[in-house]
Amino acid sequence: MSSQNTPYLKDLSGQEHLLEGAVTRLGRAVECEIVIVSKKASREHAHIRREGRRVFLEDQQSTNGTYLNGERVTGSIQLRDGDQLAVGEVAFTFHDPDTTSRETPFPQLDVNVEAGEVRLNRKLIQLSPKEFALLAFLNENRGKVCSKDEIGRTVWAEYQSGIFDYQIENLIRRLRTKIEIDPNAPILLLTVRGLGYKLVG
Repeated sequence: MSSQNTPYLKDLSGQEHLLEGAVTRLGRAVECEIVIVSKKASREHAHIRREGRRVFLEDQQSTNGTYLNGERVTGSIQLRDGDQLAVGEVAFTFHDPDTTSRETPFPQLDVNVEAGEVRLNRKLIQLSPKEFALLAFLNENRGKVCSKDEIGRTVWAEYQSGIFDYQIENLIRRLRTKIEIDPNAPILLLTVRGLGYKLVG
């Protein structure tokens, strides 16, 4: 069974694979710590890397890809308790025994301006161009208060004559419905009375 605080992968047969080393290799090769018996698995298909308390999944340029919660992994991505991994045709669930002792995690908001992608807790969310422009600007100034004037000039650059407050407030409201767990009690996108808005986290 899993030793006290070591994160582990559990396969569909219920077997637990402890992630004890700094790097755990998954693949078809017998040298791998977790051998995947599947024609779709590459010899060294994926790595699971530990950095202190955090655990990362990295695809090793495998032919058929490594999947996390149904989405193909590119680069390195942090694992969370309960995540579903698929390597070749073999599925695992990631378990982190430490998680239970932690409070509810703060929502993780990732804004990739180059790719035009926004992820909330790693799930892709769809934004309109204006919602994306607003979020990208707030993200660039994360932790700082952005005035309505600054937001208006950045998001509606095509309007020289200025933007009405209600247009900004409506856009903020729409964005909150996409990125907040409870849009009526925002914890990511905050209103700073009389000054503007700021993105935290």
